Amino acid sequence: MDANHRLNQRNSPYFIHNYTKGAQDWTLKLVFDTENREEALYLESFIKRMKSRKFIEKIIAASILKEILSKRK
Repeated sequence: MDANHRLNQRNSPYFIHNYTKGAQDWTLKLVFDTENREEALYLESFIKRMKSRKFIEKIIAASILKEILSKRK
């Protein structure tokens, strides 16, 4: 899905019943293309497991997502 389209949905009442409905100031910091959906879901799960603002800032600054995918089993 187009990242800008998804961002517009996130900042609109489209997600009115979701946990993030209170925030309507989402901004796009990084776009990373994956080979397939499986890789995208893996990265999303990995980032959510880390639960660290510093880790997310490192991802944005250094774009370490390729490295993370290469270490995947």
